[in-house]
Amino acid sequence: MQAHVISDQDLIGKYLAGHESALEQLIRRHKSRVFAYILMVVKDKELAEDLFQDTFIKVINTFRSGQYKEEGKFIQWVMRIAHNLIIDYFRKAKRIPIVENNDDYDIFDKVRIPVESVEEQLITEQIHRDVKKLIDYLPKEQKEVLVMRHYGDMSFKDIAEVTNVSINTALGRMRYALINLRKLVKEKEVILTA
Repeated sequence: MQAHVISDQDLIGKYLAGHESALEQLIRRHKSRVFAYILMVVKDKELAEDLFQDTFIKVINTFRSGQYKEEGKFIQWVMRIAHNLIIDYFRKAKRIPIVENNDDYDIFDKVRIPVESVEEQLITEQIHRDVKKLIDYLPKEQKEVLVMRHYGDMSFKDIAEVTNVSINTALGRMRYALINLRKLVKEKEVILTA
């Protein structure tokens, strides 16, 4: 017997009808995806936690004010709120995010493949460092789509919603990002195989 999964829209309806636990369920359902995206962009765990909380405070305030309009997927709407809060933060701080890792967070931990030997592991780590450096050379829009797609595991439809462009524009940016990465690999003479 298959368990019935309550849709996001049903949970929103329950929350609006006074069931607080429905909101907790919604947040738990989407927490890892929203938080991972914020952390990937801001590169600071404490800041990411603050922005994550701000995102859901805005969600709750919108629900309570009666301004929530069911115009598509709940997660796309939440990701757009998170994206806009990140932009607002960087505008206020007059800083532009740079894709960089630190000791606490390495985005390539998400894609690391288990290796048999120390030599292979060292080579893989060097390849990841090289690719990360190359990604920084991409234009902002191309880098944003590449990071959302491969590291945020977002669909092109979701990326288009969050970045406020058409799906074709998002696909085009991804295509050019990959073309430019291939050119950079040749220019910088990066070896991508062990």
